[in-house]
Amino acid sequence: MPLLGFGVYQNYNARPSVLEALNVGYRHVDSAQVYRNEAAVGEAVRDSGLERGDLFITTKCVSKTHGYDSTLAGIDESLTKFGFDYIDLFLIHDPFSGTERRLATYRALLDAQKAGKIRTVGVSNYGLKHLDEIKNAGLQMPAVNQIELHPLCQQRSIVAYCNAHSVVVQAYCPIIRGQMSHPTIQAVAKKHDRDPAQILIRWSLQKGFVPLPKSATPSRIRSNAEIYDFSLDAEDMEQLDGLDLGKAGAGSWNPVDAP
Repeated sequence: MPLLGFGVYQNYNARPSVLEALNVGYRHVDSAQVYRNEAAVGEAVRDSGLERGDLFITTKCVSKTHGYDSTLAGIDESLTKFGFDYIDLFLIHDPFSGTERRLATYRALLDAQKAGKIRTVGVSNYGLKHLDEIKNAGLQMPAVNQIELHPLCQQRSIVAYCNAHSVVVQAYCPIIRGQMSHPTIQAVAKKHDRDPAQILIRWSLQKGFVPLPKSATPSRIRSNAEIYDFSLDAEDMEQLDGLDLGKAGAGSWNPVDAP
């Protein structure tokens, strides 16, 4: 899995931006069934001229579609929309469906993995309770947990659990939905002569996360990928680590405490 992903949330006509992302070097695209752009992502992949095997494509199933049979049907529908033979990573998008349906959905993903329709099984927005639920059911742990992560919302207990169980942590909203005016973020950006977004993405990488920045603006798509020719020092990381606001730092949708 490439360490930098390209998000396409709310990008319904995703083909141009995905093409631009692939052109500047992204090889990881994060979609979802509810984003309504799987077909556009698939079209961009084919138009890019890149080999399918060189790309890592993610999608997700939201809670209203959870259940064993409905999940399997949804996987087939996603494959058709993408125009792919397989999906690299399939995530349970949120934990709102309750224990029984969550586990049924997870078992469906494991069976689809055995059938070769998906390569990797993961979850998104899962808190400690939801991760323990999988472990206590005797099922293999998810390869990935995708959660909101940035200096203002660090979800440290979930990150620690994932690290302890070898679950890769993907960071959505790594550039805080464009809200990057905090004086500390601005100061670190000025120190390195970088955009604040580049600082936040670099912070995410140095924390060991897989950040998924999104943009439909070509210049931003490019600059968000230009984060490998500098690094943040210990003082920078300490200052950014100190910005954590806990739950108050999250956006309006952070369902890690769902029952």
